[in-house]
Order: sequence, then structure tokens, then C-alpha cells
Amino acid sequence: MLGNLHIFAFILLLVILKSRLITSQEVENESEFDYLVGSEKGPHKWGEIHKEWDACKNGEMQSPIDLLNKRVDVLKKYGKLKRNYTASNATLKNRGHDIMLQWKGDAGSLKINGTEYMLKQCHWHSPSEHTINGKRYDLEMHLVHVNPNNTIAVVGVMFDIGQPDPFLTELEKQIRAIGDSHGEVEVGVVDPRHIKLGGKQYYRYMGSLTVPPCTEGVVWIMNKRVRTISKEQVQLLRTAVHDYAEQNARPLQSLNNRPIHLVDPTILQG
Repeated sequence: MLGNLHIFAFILLLVILKSRLITSQEVENESEFDYLVGSEKGPHKWGEIHKEWDACKNGEMQSPIDLLNKRVDVLKKYGKLKRNYTASNATLKNRGHDIMLQWKGDAGSLKINGTEYMLKQCHWHSPSEHTINGKRYDLEMHLVHVNPNNTIAVVGVMFDIGQPDPFLTELEKQIRAIGDSHGEVEVGVVDPRHIKLGGKQYYRYMGSLTVPPCTEGVVWIMNKRVRTISKEQVQLLRTAVHDYAEQNARPLQSLNNRPIHLVDPTILQG
């Protein structure tokens, strides 16, 4: 009898841990929400669709936000981001609301203030979700990392129209192959070291996922340098997803007195 109780307790613990993991990750069933203004499944209604999505409506640390320089504190205790990425097999997925590249094996990690976060996937939003001093850019890329405690860290890179992005150039053929479908395609080995951040300055704040369930406690690292992307590449990402998601950026959320830090390693010794 005692043995059965131990087994039951173990199974219950696994269920709880699994449910926490599921609710902390982005929802992949795009039919449950959309980005249309005034829609019953739009961003202003996300928090009412499911109980598990309550943070989308009532959360106090929601993302994205405007990175307004006049309310940014310069940090001296953090240094350059330590990326230790490695090439690994990956799958390209059309999730309906975005295009996601998911690494299947060990793609390496990012170390933030001594904590290691493993790289899991990247995806794109158009236009950008975050803004800098009120300016919205043409595209925003998110690199999603998770540590052993299931804490999420997202590195964001914003793009303006200009020269093509080399990393997206590597994936253009496969993106076209899964355009306007829920398909996915194996793309073989993809090297995340080909993703260029550029610059050493970055904004850092605590926020949330920008899609349901809007889980809070996400460490956001927003690269200050804005990179370039071609009009054709932006259009490729927009036309690949469903019509309502051609613009798949969540509206800006309230800061609620959260601190925003600008990390500039060049002044660490100042």
C-alpha cells in the first residue's frame, strides 16, 4: 500500500511539472488567438479566452514595452553577453501566427550574469513588438532560451529595411516551402552563430512572453543596435503565415514602474 502511494505521488509530481512546463511555453495552436483589432480572439481578449491565459490581461510585467531612453538606467555590473552556440539539426515550422526555427539537438547556450540558458528556438514578428523611443521597426527576431529551472530568457533583435539579413537568406528556400500552411520541414544543420547581433549595448528588463499564455518572469535582452533586412525578406515572412498574422506584433504593454537597464560593457571600468 505504501509503495502504491509513493508511485501515485511520483506520477502526480510528473503531471504537475509537465503542466507547468506547458503553461510556461508559447501556445502553438494559432487557431485559438489572432492579432486582428476588434477580434474576439485579438490581443485585448487573450486574457479572457482561457483561465491559463489570465496574465495576458491582469499581469503586471507584460511584454513588449517601449524602451524609452529617458527612463533607462545604465548598468555597470553586467558585461558582454556570453554566447556559446553550436551548430545542430533544426526544423522550420509554420505555426500560423509566425515562422519558427526549432533546434532539435544541443544548439549551445547563452550565459547571463552567471546563469546558463540553453537555446531552443527563434522566430520573427513583423512589425517589431518592442519600440525604442516610440519608434517601431520593420521586424523583430526572438531567440528563446530556457534554463534548467524552466526560466525563459529571450534575446531580441530589431531590423530596419536595408541590406538582406544573411541568416534569413540561408532559410529562404525552406520558408517558401512551408508558406501559408501548417507544414514543417527539416532543414538539416543550422548554425546559430550565423545570427549576428552586432554592437555590445543591450537593454535588459523583466517581462513576459508576447503570445499566450503571456507567462511572466521572462528575462528580456533587447539588442540596442538595429540590424538590416530586405523588403523581400520581410514580405516573405509575412506572406508565409496566415492572412491575419501578416502583422503579428502584440501591442505595447504598460511598464508599471519596472526598471529598464542599458548594459554598456565599454563603461564597466568607469
